[in-house]
Amino acid sequence: MTETLLNTITHDVPSARMKYMNTTAHLSTQPNSLKELIDLIYQAFATNEVDIDYVRTIMTNYKGDTKEWQQYVKFQPHRYTRNLVDGGNGKFNLMILCWAESQGSSIHNHSNSHCFMKCLQGTLIETKFAWPNGENEAEEAMHEIGRSELKDGKVAYINDSIGLHRVENPSHTDTGVTLHLYVPPYDHCNVYDERTGRANETHVTFYSRGGQLTKEE
Repeated sequence: MTETLLNTITHDVPSARMKYMNTTAHLSTQPNSLKELIDLIYQAFATNEVDIDYVRTIMTNYKGDTKEWQQYVKFQPHRYTRNLVDGGNGKFNLMILCWAESQGSSIHNHSNSHCFMKCLQGTLIETKFAWPNGENEAEEAMHEIGRSELKDGKVAYINDSIGLHRVENPSHTDTGVTLHLYVPPYDHCNVYDERTGRANETHVTFYSRGGQLTKEE
Protein backbone atom coordinates (compact mmCIF):
# COMPACT_ATOMS: atom_id res chain seq x y z
CA MET A 1 0.00 0.00 0.00
CA THR A 2 1.60 3.22 -1.17
CA GLU A 3 0.45 6.82 -0.77
CA THR A 4 1.94 10.05 -2.04
CA LEU A 5 3.53 12.35 0.49
CA LEU A 6 1.58 15.20 -1.03
CA ASN A 7 -1.75 13.41 -0.90
CA THR A 8 -4.40 15.54 0.83
CA ILE A 9 -6.45 13.74 3.44
CA THR A 10 -9.44 15.54 4.95
CA HIS A 11 -12.12 14.55 7.41
CA ASP A 12 -14.77 15.58 4.87
CA VAL A 13 -13.69 12.80 2.51
CA PRO A 14 -12.49 9.97 4.76
CA SER A 15 -10.73 8.01 2.03
CA ALA A 16 -7.24 8.68 0.78
CA ARG A 17 -6.33 8.41 -2.90
CA MET A 18 -4.10 5.32 -3.04
CA LYS A 19 -1.28 4.51 -5.42
CA TYR A 20 0.12 0.99 -5.59
CA MET A 21 3.77 1.01 -6.52
CA ASN A 22 6.68 -1.36 -5.95
CA THR A 23 9.12 1.37 -4.93
CA THR A 24 10.65 -0.47 -1.95
CA ALA A 25 11.00 -4.00 -3.31
CA HIS A 26 14.80 -3.72 -3.41
CA LEU A 27 15.17 -2.59 0.21
CA SER A 28 15.94 -4.74 3.24
CA THR A 29 13.09 -5.40 5.65
CA GLN A 30 15.27 -6.33 8.63
CA PRO A 31 16.92 -3.41 10.44
CA ASN A 32 19.38 -4.75 13.01
CA SER A 33 19.83 -1.45 14.82
CA LEU A 34 18.19 1.93 15.25
CA LYS A 35 20.73 3.37 12.80
CA GLU A 36 19.79 0.77 10.20
CA LEU A 37 16.11 1.52 10.74
CA ILE A 38 16.74 5.23 10.17
CA ASP A 39 18.80 4.46 7.04
CA LEU A 40 15.97 2.33 5.63
CA ILE A 41 13.43 5.04 6.36
CA TYR A 42 15.56 7.55 4.45
CA GLN A 43 15.79 5.14 1.51
CA ALA A 44 12.07 4.43 1.61
CA PHE A 45 11.31 8.15 1.34
CA ALA A 46 13.80 8.88 -1.42
CA THR A 47 10.73 9.54 -3.60
CA ASN A 48 7.46 11.29 -2.76
CA GLU A 49 5.76 8.01 -1.94
CA VAL A 50 4.83 6.32 1.33
CA ASP A 51 4.78 2.53 1.14
CA ILE A 52 2.69 1.95 4.26
CA ASP A 53 3.15 -1.82 4.32
CA TYR A 54 6.92 -1.56 3.97
CA VAL A 55 7.28 1.05 6.70
CA ARG A 56 5.06 -0.97 9.02
CA THR A 57 7.20 -4.04 8.31
CA ILE A 58 10.54 -2.43 9.13
CA MET A 59 9.09 -0.75 12.22
CA THR A 60 7.79 -4.15 13.36
CA ASN A 61 11.05 -5.96 12.60
CA TYR A 62 13.17 -3.45 14.50
CA LYS A 63 13.84 -5.19 17.81
CA GLY A 64 14.17 -1.99 19.81
CA ASP A 65 17.34 -2.55 21.86
CA THR A 66 16.98 -0.39 24.97
CA LYS A 67 20.63 0.70 24.84
CA GLU A 68 20.02 2.31 21.43
CA TRP A 69 17.11 4.54 22.37
CA GLN A 70 17.69 5.14 26.08
CA GLN A 71 19.44 8.46 25.39
CA TYR A 72 16.15 9.84 23.98
CA VAL A 73 14.03 8.85 26.98
CA LYS A 74 13.06 11.99 28.90
CA PHE A 75 10.10 11.91 31.26
CA GLN A 76 8.23 14.93 32.55
CA PRO A 77 5.98 14.76 35.61
CA HIS A 78 3.01 16.69 34.25
CA ARG A 79 2.66 15.50 30.63
CA TYR A 80 4.03 13.05 28.11
CA THR A 81 7.08 14.17 26.13
CA ARG A 82 7.98 14.22 22.42
CA ASN A 83 11.70 13.66 21.84
CA LEU A 84 13.10 14.06 18.32
CA VAL A 85 15.46 11.33 17.15
CA ASP A 86 15.79 12.33 13.47
CA GLY A 87 14.26 15.20 11.50
CA GLY A 88 14.35 13.35 8.18
CA ASN A 89 15.48 16.35 6.10
CA GLY A 90 11.95 17.70 6.24
CA LYS A 91 10.32 14.52 4.90
CA PHE A 92 9.65 12.78 8.19
CA ASN A 93 10.10 13.01 11.94
CA LEU A 94 11.22 10.01 13.97
CA MET A 95 10.72 10.49 17.68
CA ILE A 96 10.50 8.80 21.06
CA LEU A 97 7.42 9.59 23.14
CA CYS A 98 7.64 9.01 26.88
CA TRP A 99 4.57 8.34 28.98
CA ALA A 100 4.85 8.50 32.75
CA GLU A 101 2.30 6.70 34.89
CA SER A 102 -1.32 7.52 33.91
CA GLN A 103 -0.30 10.09 31.27
CA GLY A 104 -2.11 10.37 27.96
CA SER A 105 -2.67 12.57 24.94
CA SER A 106 -5.73 14.56 24.00
CA ILE A 107 -7.89 13.33 21.15
CA HIS A 108 -6.13 14.71 18.08
CA ASN A 109 -5.73 14.59 14.33
CA HIS A 110 -2.48 14.27 12.38
CA SER A 111 -2.57 17.23 9.98
CA ASN A 112 -2.60 15.09 6.82
CA SER A 113 0.39 13.08 8.05
CA HIS A 114 0.91 9.33 8.23
CA CYS A 115 1.53 8.17 11.81
CA PHE A 116 3.33 4.92 12.68
CA MET A 117 3.68 4.05 16.37
CA LYS A 118 5.68 1.17 17.89
CA CYS A 119 5.59 0.23 21.56
CA LEU A 120 9.10 -0.09 23.00
CA GLN A 121 8.27 -0.31 26.71
CA GLY A 122 5.14 -0.77 28.79
CA THR A 123 1.56 -1.04 27.58
CA LEU A 124 -0.35 1.79 25.87
CA ILE A 125 -4.02 2.05 24.93
CA GLU A 126 -4.97 3.60 21.59
CA THR A 127 -8.58 4.76 21.27
CA LYS A 128 -9.83 5.82 17.84
CA PHE A 129 -12.68 8.26 17.24
CA ALA A 130 -14.77 9.24 14.24
CA TRP A 131 -14.50 12.82 13.04
CA PRO A 132 -17.11 15.02 14.78
CA ASN A 133 -19.98 16.30 12.69
CA GLY A 134 -19.53 19.95 11.84
CA GLU A 135 -16.48 20.25 14.13
CA ASN A 136 -17.00 23.58 15.89
CA GLU A 137 -20.63 24.01 14.86
CA ALA A 138 -22.34 21.23 16.79
CA GLU A 139 -21.83 20.08 20.34
CA GLU A 140 -22.07 16.31 20.32
CA ALA A 141 -20.10 13.66 22.20
CA MET A 142 -17.44 12.05 20.04
CA HIS A 143 -18.01 8.52 18.78
CA GLU A 144 -15.43 5.86 19.66
CA ILE A 145 -14.74 3.54 16.73
CA GLY A 146 -12.04 1.28 18.12
CA ARG A 147 -9.71 0.55 21.00
CA SER A 148 -6.53 -1.53 21.04
CA GLU A 149 -3.69 -2.42 23.37
CA LEU A 150 -0.19 -1.60 22.22
CA LYS A 151 2.66 -3.58 23.78
CA ASP A 152 5.56 -5.96 23.09
CA GLY A 153 6.80 -4.25 19.92
CA LYS A 154 3.38 -3.95 18.28
CA VAL A 155 3.05 -1.29 15.57
CA ALA A 156 -0.08 0.80 14.99
CA TYR A 157 -0.88 3.08 12.04
CA ILE A 158 -3.32 5.95 11.58
CA ASN A 159 -3.95 8.84 9.23
CA ASP A 160 -6.73 11.39 9.02
CA SER A 161 -8.80 9.28 6.64
CA ILE A 162 -9.03 6.62 9.36
CA GLY A 163 -10.06 9.04 12.09
CA LEU A 164 -8.74 10.65 15.25
CA HIS A 165 -7.10 8.99 18.22
CA ARG A 166 -5.96 9.26 21.81
CA VAL A 167 -3.01 7.37 23.32
CA GLU A 168 -2.79 6.65 27.05
CA ASN A 169 -0.61 4.85 29.55
CA PRO A 170 -3.20 3.13 31.77
CA SER A 171 -0.68 1.96 34.38
CA HIS A 172 -0.34 3.63 37.77
CA THR A 173 3.04 1.94 38.36
CA ASP A 174 4.82 1.51 35.00
CA THR A 175 6.05 3.98 32.40
CA GLY A 176 5.66 3.62 28.65
CA VAL A 177 7.92 4.44 25.70
CA THR A 178 6.84 4.52 22.05
CA LEU A 179 8.67 5.10 18.77
CA HIS A 180 6.75 7.35 16.35
CA LEU A 181 7.26 8.10 12.68
CA TYR A 182 5.34 11.01 11.12
CA VAL A 183 5.35 11.49 7.35
CA PRO A 184 5.44 14.37 6.52
CA PRO A 185 6.31 16.22 9.74
CA TYR A 186 3.86 18.72 11.20
CA ASP A 187 4.01 21.35 13.94
CA HIS A 188 0.30 22.07 14.39
CA CYS A 189 -2.68 19.80 14.90
CA ASN A 190 -6.21 19.98 16.28
CA VAL A 191 -7.23 18.61 19.67
CA TYR A 192 -10.84 17.70 20.36
CA ASP A 193 -13.16 17.86 23.35
CA GLU A 194 -14.58 14.36 23.79
CA ARG A 195 -17.86 15.70 25.23
CA THR A 196 -18.62 18.29 22.53
CA GLY A 197 -16.44 17.50 19.51
CA ARG A 198 -15.14 21.06 19.49
CA ALA A 199 -11.66 21.50 18.01
CA ASN A 200 -8.81 23.76 19.01
CA GLU A 201 -5.56 24.15 17.12
CA THR A 202 -2.40 23.53 19.11
CA HIS A 203 1.32 23.93 18.41
CA VAL A 204 3.31 20.73 19.00
CA THR A 205 6.86 20.96 20.34
CA PHE A 206 9.81 18.76 21.22
CA TYR A 207 10.94 18.21 24.79
CA SER A 208 14.36 17.18 23.48
CA ARG A 209 16.25 16.97 20.19
CA GLY A 210 18.99 14.42 19.68
CA GLY A 211 18.94 13.63 23.39
CA GLN A 212 19.36 17.26 24.47
CA LEU A 213 16.58 19.14 26.27
CA THR A 214 15.10 22.06 24.35
CA LYS A 215 13.45 25.28 25.51
CA GLU A 216 10.38 24.68 23.37
CA GLU A 217 8.14 23.53 26.25
